[in-house]
Amino acid sequence: MERKNRLLGPVVLLIGLFLSSLFVGAQFQSSFLDSSSHAAQTAPSSPSRQQALPDFTALAKQLSPAVVNISTTQVSEAGPMGPGPFGEQDPFGEFWRRFFGGPSPRGPQRQKSLGSGFIIDRDGSILTNNHVVENAQKIVVKLADEREYEAKVVGRDQKTDIAVIKINARNNLPVASFGDSDRLEVGEWVMAIGNPFGLDHTVTAGIVSAKGRVIGQGPYDSFIQTDASINPGNSGGPLINLRGEVVGINTAIFSRTGGNIGIGFAIPINLVKELLPQLKGRGKVTRGYLGVLIQKVTPEIAESLGLEKARGALVASVSKDGPAERAGVKVGDVIVEFDGKEIKDSNDLPLVVARTAVNKAARLKVLRDKREVMLSVTVGELKEEEVVASAAEKGDLGLTVQRVTPQVAESLGLEKAEGLVVTGVEPGSAGDEAGLRRGDVILEVDRKPVKTVAEYRKVVGEASKRGKGILFLVRRGESTLFLALKPQP
Repeated sequence: MERKNRLLGPVVLLIGLFLSSLFVGAQFQSSFLDSSSHAAQTAPSSPSRQQALPDFTALAKQLSPAVVNISTTQVSEAGPMGPGPFGEQDPFGEFWRRFFGGPSPRGPQRQKSLGSGFIIDRDGSILTNNHVVENAQKIVVKLADEREYEAKVVGRDQKTDIAVIKINARNNLPVASFGDSDRLEVGEWVMAIGNPFGLDHTVTAGIVSAKGRVIGQGPYDSFIQTDASINPGNSGGPLINLRGEVVGINTAIFSRTGGNIGIGFAIPINLVKELLPQLKGRGKVTRGYLGVLIQKVTPEIAESLGLEKARGALVASVSKDGPAERAGVKVGDVIVEFDGKEIKDSNDLPLVVARTAVNKAARLKVLRDKREVMLSVTVGELKEEEVVASAAEKGDLGLTVQRVTPQVAESLGLEKAEGLVVTGVEPGSAGDEAGLRRGDVILEVDRKPVKTVAEYRKVVGEASKRGKGILFLVRRGESTLFLALKPQP
């Protein structure tokens, strides 16, 4: 809520402060509810170059009819401190879980959430975020003319957080047209439309603050950063350029309070356009797979490897019998080119590989012992359990983890492949302060066994929301120990 909205008076201001307090403590929030109004910030024109400010009136009239409100209903078991029937926390949830081995006898709890989306086809296809509709028992779409329809999920992709849903509307629907997100320039004006805090069709404006942002949301991070106000409820709504074209899907915010502070993120529409045919046709996305664990080439690493500058992706591990191993890739290689595309940074490789067709033959250029080596690789298909086999991800705890494969287990001297191995610890992070080390094997998080990176992410995410220490059970050498990690604010 904007403090500048004086027309609504002090009562609405108090409501706004109350809403903001509900979201205290969030940082990078995959806003299950995301956007608010925020006046467009403009610098005064220089005397030598007077230029009128853009008029967003026509854009709002043109695009608003294609933007929809999405409300979902979910049924979930009450957790240790799960929500009660009136939204309060259940103080007895932990008691029932610990001493009776199950959830509170109050039973499943019904939860509702709000998000945004926009119509991309006259047949009723709507684009939104995956996290808006994930696990939804019921999805209701409300159009700009107040008509409501129940929607079904056509396809969704958790890794890029996009989903396609569909409604059966008889009349021709207004459609939002796609632009070219690669043509966006930093400083360019953009507009967002969505439903912040359930306020239908709120329009906000700002500029493109940066491109290609990596914020730790997944292996394919490459976000558009904008200062156009994005708040809870904006998730899935469009980011629009001055030509009236959708250039991004608003999906996340950086905030210390849960509200907008001028740092929002949108998925580039060009990435979405590549995946739409698969989502609409198959309901899921098939990606290319290389079979390497990589890490960033720092200046220090570059110097130790005898490289002129820090570039490329350093291979830290090669999956057994994977495409990279069959192609001859070795640990210590620095991948600097894939299929004719330069790899400037380690974050570039997962996205480029994922976009490559399965079974395609691609050329790899690697630096090995200060020499360039050309290799030919046949791209494989990425499986769910191999999500992080192509990129080392670092979460809020400052840990980079990888599934313990039989090959990794053998190298670590383990009797069996179980848990996740810590391949990196960020100095000064929560993991570092707790005493975790590279080579530690994480067996349990929050007293729950973790066998895959997906399980690890889920358990850590749930535990982090409580704002308390997270208990890790770690194997180190011949012994096991518990370590408590405190998520940093």
